[in-house]
Amino acid sequence: MESVVSELEGTLVKDPVPFSYFMLVAFEASGLIRFALLLLLWPMIRLLDVLGMDDAGLKLMVFVATAGLRVSEIESVSRAVLPKFYMDDIDMEAWKVFSSYDKRVVVTKTPRIMVERFVKEHLRADEVVGSELVINRFGFATGFVDGDIASISSRVAKLFVDEEPILRLGRDTSSFQFFSLSQEQMHPPVANQNHHNRQLLRPLPVIFHDGRLVKRPTPSTALLILLWMPFGILLATIRIIIGLMLPMRAIPYVSRLFGGKIIVKGKPPPPVSGSSSGVLFVCTHRTLMDPVVLSTVLRRKIPAVTYSISRLSEILSPIPTVRLTRIREVDAEKIKLELGNGDLVVCPEGTTCREPFLLRFSALFAELTDRIVPVAMNYRVGFFHATTAKGCKALDPIFFFMNPRPVYEVTFLNQLPVEATCSSGKSPHDVANYVQRILAATLGFECTNFTRKDKYRVLAGNDGTVSCTTSFVDQVKKVVSTFKPFLQ
Repeated sequence: MESVVSELEGTLVKDPVPFSYFMLVAFEASGLIRFALLLLLWPMIRLLDVLGMDDAGLKLMVFVATAGLRVSEIESVSRAVLPKFYMDDIDMEAWKVFSSYDKRVVVTKTPRIMVERFVKEHLRADEVVGSELVINRFGFATGFVDGDIASISSRVAKLFVDEEPILRLGRDTSSFQFFSLSQEQMHPPVANQNHHNRQLLRPLPVIFHDGRLVKRPTPSTALLILLWMPFGILLATIRIIIGLMLPMRAIPYVSRLFGGKIIVKGKPPPPVSGSSSGVLFVCTHRTLMDPVVLSTVLRRKIPAVTYSISRLSEILSPIPTVRLTRIREVDAEKIKLELGNGDLVVCPEGTTCREPFLLRFSALFAELTDRIVPVAMNYRVGFFHATTAKGCKALDPIFFFMNPRPVYEVTFLNQLPVEATCSSGKSPHDVANYVQRILAATLGFECTNFTRKDKYRVLAGNDGTVSCTTSFVDQVKKVVSTFKPFLQ
């Protein structure tokens, strides 16, 4: 069995310094204070690196980012947040060489808990060797690590007692001491020399990810985020107040004055008239703002079908919402009743997805009407994501409006012809799959069979259900408690 040993930092991922990933742990698992403190220590960490004391700099990063955090919180960030940023920084040429071997071992100076899920699930590694966070008996990280560069190198050597690896991938300036283990060595930048003719494996894509930060917080980006934060909160407050006060027809014009932009493509249908049934707008689901933006474009309030949004979000919504129960017969009657009163918005994916993928469409909408207008929704933001799996969903609109220049794209497709609906004898699943395909083609996305349960099992360890019995006061308390980590 041919094997390869590769460093993670500076080889499989381009950035040799893991600072930004510790910044992500600090922000997502703790808050702004720890995030700012770690950024403040960056010059000292950099100085230690220049002086050849990079091991001390690494231990300082680990301590500030993790000390006092529950190990479950660190695991959550490692599972739901870090893989996306690691994947964005992957060196594909190094990956091509790495993936061509039978046994793949990754060595990292980052604590194993932070990288293991990404390396094993997405890079398809067999073993991960790194330092271990020291956890006390109460389940909290002490901030210390068990294992230095020398001990990590010796653990790698123990994996190859019987047979030495064929190739060692890593920087020529690396501190790891296992050069003598391998028959060959290759240093970045890696040129794919086609050592093997076997079929190329692809890294498993990151479809679901969580966290509020859009960009990897390098020192310069992190400083920009901190400087923008107070202005972003003020700007979000102004935008939300104006949105609640002004009529829908005025919002597209006023939003431009405050940096917002809505791009509309296609021709929206006119409002229903007389006793005819309303149009069902079937939208891709990118953020909680999708139905609101659609109503803004149409310049009238269109009710939206919802399931697991918080009561607080429903109360603050500028458009009517229709809460579903997940009981098929009951939900069908509710949707029919609303369509009898006028137009309605539905997002059949059932949850948001940030990446260019569409989740499986529920077929219920196809059974209830033939007046179906597919709408492709997409958005772009610079600093903060407007969705969350584990955080407080009531804050989603606030984080959206905290971005300097949020952009929404709304593309209206033609109403489905009768022959493409259930009236022509097609099954509801065929209609739903067809709508999913044409929306994916419009956006340049890929269709999947994943559901909201798949997403929440990956990111939050639950099925994504929000209790219907939660009181308004409890929802307010949850919003307030969300800001507590920012002060820790």
